[in-house]
Amino acid sequence: MRRTDSDVDEAELDIEKPKTHAAGPVAVAVSMKRALGHMGPKRTAQTLLKLNQAEGFDCMSCAWPDPDPGHRHAAEFCENGAKAVAEEATTTRATPEFFAQHSIAELDGHTEHWLGQQGRITHPMIKLPGGSHYEPIEWDDAFRLIGDELKSLASPDEAIFYTSGRASNESAFTYQLFARSFGTNNMPDCSNMCHESTSIALQESIGIGKASVTLDDVHNAELIILAGQNPGTNHPRMLSALELAKQNGAKILSINPLREAGLLNFKNPQTPRGMVGPGTDLSDLHLPIKLNGDLALFQALGSLLVKWDALDHEFLDNYTVGFDAWKAHVAEVDWDLVTEVTGLSVAQITEAAEMLRDSKATVFCWAMGLTQHRNAVATIKEVTNLAFAQGNIGKAGAGLLPVRGHSNVQGDRTMGIWERPPVAFLDAMAAEFDFEPPREHGLDTVDSIRAMRDGKAHFFLGLGGNFVQATPDSDVTFEALRKMRMTVQISTKINRSHLVCGETALILPTLGRTEKDVQASGEQWISVEDSTCSVHSSRGPLKPASEFLRSEVAIVSGIAEATLGTRYGLDWKGFRDDYRNIRKHISRVVAGCEGYEVNVRRPGGFVLPHPPRDSRTFETKSGKGEFAVSPIDVLQVPPGHLILQTLRSHDQFNTTIYGLSDRYRGIENGRRVIFLHREDISTLGFRDGDMVDLVTKWDDDDVERCAPSFRIVEYDTPRGSAAAYYPETNPLIPLDSTALQSNCPTSKSVIISMVPAGTGSQGTANGHQDNEGSDEGHKSHPQPHHLS
Repeated sequence: MRRTDSDVDEAELDIEKPKTHAAGPVAVAVSMKRALGHMGPKRTAQTLLKLNQAEGFDCMSCAWPDPDPGHRHAAEFCENGAKAVAEEATTTRATPEFFAQHSIAELDGHTEHWLGQQGRITHPMIKLPGGSHYEPIEWDDAFRLIGDELKSLASPDEAIFYTSGRASNESAFTYQLFARSFGTNNMPDCSNMCHESTSIALQESIGIGKASVTLDDVHNAELIILAGQNPGTNHPRMLSALELAKQNGAKILSINPLREAGLLNFKNPQTPRGMVGPGTDLSDLHLPIKLNGDLALFQALGSLLVKWDALDHEFLDNYTVGFDAWKAHVAEVDWDLVTEVTGLSVAQITEAAEMLRDSKATVFCWAMGLTQHRNAVATIKEVTNLAFAQGNIGKAGAGLLPVRGHSNVQGDRTMGIWERPPVAFLDAMAAEFDFEPPREHGLDTVDSIRAMRDGKAHFFLGLGGNFVQATPDSDVTFEALRKMRMTVQISTKINRSHLVCGETALILPTLGRTEKDVQASGEQWISVEDSTCSVHSSRGPLKPASEFLRSEVAIVSGIAEATLGTRYGLDWKGFRDDYRNIRKHISRVVAGCEGYEVNVRRPGGFVLPHPPRDSRTFETKSGKGEFAVSPIDVLQVPPGHLILQTLRSHDQFNTTIYGLSDRYRGIENGRRVIFLHREDISTLGFRDGDMVDLVTKWDDDDVERCAPSFRIVEYDTPRGSAAAYYPETNPLIPLDSTALQSNCPTSKSVIISMVPAGTGSQGTANGHQDNEGSDEGHKSHPQPHHLS
């Protein structure tokens, strides 16, 4: 029997000793139990044995690269990949009868976890103006309604076209072609909220906003630095690469406020040592840095490299500009300020710098722990400065590796999903399709919310994702979406964005990555790009969950036909009937994709060109790698306040909640917890296990934001640094609190205070999620469960 919200009480939340290793036998057992429970034995075998294989389908869970085809295991997936497949390939269905039984208001009262367990949506559905329920609608009628609404807008810029990172290259290219032929660059995407700071920083520093390494470089590095990243939860297959690097002699330096299990010990379920042995100790040195201290740390490391002359002068002279200014800047670093901001000692920083000094090939890895701060762009440029200083660009075993989350977020950007498209891309579009695409920059995610809030946008289309749960400032975002005349969501399963919707709302159910895609010309396949610029094909093995599902390409083409008709002579039907027609255009429009149809079908696909990696050439303003000089800024935290970072649980992928377990951090049967240092708990007048409301106040708008009913959990984290899961904490992130230059929400540096549960401001957008397991609310002071 399905478990509902009211079946679990807060008292069931268990806090245990966090696991000190990642994966291993437990991960295998969890993966198989989840897969069998959702899919049954046959579908489990059909999917998991095809996952991440050269002739199989790409995992929808993350963008970590695959090994060469000849070096892949029979089970080339991780625990979270198995969960993602199980969620998509579930045999549970959300039919029109389900929607008839449950009003939108009733569904909105359930948690995100409960919604996700209701199964695959089987039919296109519509909520009419004033309606209380979703009702079935024919596909052609849905397309006509959408087309009529778009044509009624006073300007194309009143429409918002959002994209999730799960969209394929084929659907992304078709989608951006539709939006631009309609007349707008309003194409926000999930990258705006996570790695936009990376894209801006790298574009200005090295001329391309992508990783400069291959998977082999990771395997052969002498030193790997993991900064602001938790691979055990967010990129579990990366652990296998780190294990191989360790076997090849690499050292690993981890920099993260939390001492995560994935940074300590790895039990590889693919090997006997991992199944029954002690596993592999990964991190040689862990720096428990305070939140927002990374910029100061990297400048201190640079200062020591300069002091020791541990520099590659040939690289600096031939391939960079701005070194002298940077050298002078870091030589004067204020060490008292560094130790204050980082929470680290001079000895700890010196030990880390010695690891850099002694390495001839270093790979720098980072994720959202660096990108979601006010100074994120400057911080990532400082990482690039360190790579320049020792010549760690364009040589084997070295380089920059921003580790992307969504499986094809990088491919979507390559295909043109960006509100600020490069001029060269637009020129190629104009030449290929014989129309002039809009040149003015469009709206990113934060600016799209502002436009909807202010009545400047009236139509929202989401190609995948869960926009309202992924975005900051939930109350503002919810209100903004509800102002829309029409919202359209292309989805596989029910999520919050279907319930927080416009006057007219449509759900268009699409095929998943696991399913066969058959069109007029026969069975189709799609392509994706991973974090290291490798592009490969993907083909699902399963019968679709419903005969009424349509592919993303078919849905986008149908909307485009209903909206644009024959404008510019674009062959939407040809795109839908045969994806080879899309790939022909990709090969002529997208730089580096020449011969796309042939190259992407090779086993393992092909790697896109990357000038800094391939030839140490830099398409920057100066034509060289550009050092940046940035002052160390200090995040001012008032007395009695903390810096909060939002993060995922181990049972979660982005906004998709697989379950209520975070066993690596010792949490079971609940999500509304806040991790704090024991001295912070005591100093603020609380005890481990107390229930509190989290409150933040943004000076610019003087609005008090509150996320109610969180349980304090004592944890190994620096003083002044707190952590809690999103989307439950999204209401605390002010819409206007964004990174300089990138406009990325500052989800890793939210200044909060805590008050006893029930005394903070009530009525937040996520109030219905006060308890993952109980509609009755939390007890004010449950018996504390101490970490052992």
